[in-house]
Parts: sequence; C-alpha cells; structure tokens
Amino acid sequence: MSPFKQIIVVEGRDDTKRLTEAFGKIDTIETRGSAIDDKTLDVIKKAQETRGVIVLTDPDFPGEKIRKTISAHVPGVQHAFLPRGEAAPDGPGSLGVEHASPAALKAALEAVATPSEDAPQLFDQSDLQAAGLIGGAGSRAKRERLGELLHIGYTNGKQLVHRLQAFGITRAQLTDALAQLDKEASHD
Repeated sequence: MSPFKQIIVVEGRDDTKRLTEAFGKIDTIETRGSAIDDKTLDVIKKAQETRGVIVLTDPDFPGEKIRKTISAHVPGVQHAFLPRGEAAPDGPGSLGVEHASPAALKAALEAVATPSEDAPQLFDQSDLQAAGLIGGAGSRAKRERLGELLHIGYTNGKQLVHRLQAFGITRAQLTDALAQLDKEASHD
C-alpha cells in the first residue's frame, strides 16, 4: 500500500525508482519529458478525480513547463517543490528528483500546496523590489531561498508575484520568510 493517498506525477522512470527507494511502494504517473501527450493528461485527470495528484518535477525549466501544462489541463492538482540544491547530482548531470535524498523528498511531499487563480493579489513588483527580491545584487539567490522557505519552488522575478498569489502566500508569511532570510544573511 502506498504511503500517499495521492498519485505522484514525476518526469521519468528514475524518479519513480528514487521515490520507491525512499518510501516503498508508491504510485506514480511518469510524463516521460516535458511534451506531455493527451493520453498522459487524461490519465492524470482520472487520477485527480479518483485519488488526487501531487506534481513533483525537477526544479528546472522543463519541470516548470510540465507543472504549467498539468495545471492548465487538470485543475486542483497539488504541487511539491524540491529545492534546487537538494536535486543536484553528486557529479556532472542535470537537476533531478532522482538525485534527492529521502529526507528532501519527505520534506517536499509534506509541504504540498494547491495553487488558486482566485487568490487575492496581495503583492506587486514594487513589494518585491523593496524586499530585494528583484533588481538587485543577490536577488536571484534570495528568491531561490524564499521559494524553499515558502515551499513554492524557485521563480524568476516576473513569475514570483504570480506564484505568491497562486499559492495564497499572505503578507505575514512573506514577512516571516524575509525575516528568516535576513537572519540567515547575518550569520554568514
């Protein structure tokens, strides 16, 4: 029996293998790359209707493309995000779920979130600029760490406002995460 009620959507066979190593028997749907065909989307829709779906893709451009495609065709899916550092290979190679430790996978899957397009717009670009998340030295690193703290994944500056809104991040949550960033920076 799978430790998760939901079915986990991953990119490929190696991701399924890694999840099985970490959790035992687990039910997955493999997209086999970022060009998801209609048949795979239909399987994901059926899984969402019956058990629910958690999308766990690589923290890179193709992984983000898969998330967007699935979210556009299958409303209400949940998302789990791996920090980029947790998905890095030991040697040469690209980022991937297959490289994550069991602890990193567990943390990502415990922090699932469901985006909502109806969430109120609480932030704009000026808020992000004032917080040093766009347009300054170190902005990219701050956004990456912010995505880890809020469990919303890495985004570029243009996407961050949308991601904060879609995942219902409140001003208090953002303020707390920014305080944590400042605390971490002061210890470096």
